[in-house]
Amino acid sequence: MRVLINGRAHELAESCTVAGAVAAAGVPARGTAVALDGQLVPRAEWTRTELTPGARLEVLTAVQGG
Repeated sequence: MRVLINGRAHELAESCTVAGAVAAAGVPARGTAVALDGQLVPRAEWTRTELTPGARLEVLTAVQGG
C-alpha cells in the first residue's frame, strides 16, 4: 500500500503498522514522535496502530544542539 511519510510516498506491506513505517523510513524510534493523519500516536500504540492506504504520517525527531 502507498502512504505518505513526511510528504513523500512510500510503498509498504498491506498490514503495516506505525512502527513498521518508522522502521521502513529509516528513522530511529528513540526521540521520535509520530502523527497519523494529524493525530499524535503514543509510542505504546505504534505496534498496534495499523495503517490504511493513503495514510499520512508526520515523523519528527528530537535534535540536540546549541
